[in-house]
Amino acid sequence: MSDENKNEQNNPENLPVFRMQKMYLKDLSFENPNAPEVFARNVPNPKVNINLEVRNRKLDEENWEVSLGINVTIANDEEDKTMFIIELEHAGIFLLRNIPDEHMPMVLAVDCPALLFPFTRQVMSQVSVDGGFVPFLMDPVNFMALFENARQQQAEEAKKKADA
Repeated sequence: MSDENKNEQNNPENLPVFRMQKMYLKDLSFENPNAPEVFARNVPNPKVNINLEVRNRKLDEENWEVSLGINVTIANDEEDKTMFIIELEHAGIFLLRNIPDEHMPMVLAVDCPALLFPFTRQVMSQVSVDGGFVPFLMDPVNFMALFENARQQQAEEAKKKADA
């Protein structure tokens, strides 16, 4: 590598930057449709239904908004009666500078959500407590596995279209 290339790479203006600038709630809804009757029973194994969506959009040349959309429905397993529903969109603004284009999909789908998720999990837990229930603790999410599965699905769909 030439000295000129080394100097260019070591220049602070050319180094990659990945930083969360701001974190915020975009949408939050808690429903307790069967209160107060739902509190009369101890439900040891409630039925949990979770939907998770990762979204991103470019705000300007260096800033991206990445959000986690989560819908959770907890129901009494025996009667299938809804205990509570939480709908949440939790977002962050991320400064992404000098990141190679080939790395951007993974940064947006894996790194940004992984940084945001612990805070999202805490919001979900606190909302369930404020609703009168025990803390709802979401299991950790493997964003890399979700990313790889989505890429594999896209590749399979592209292959099917090419074969058709």
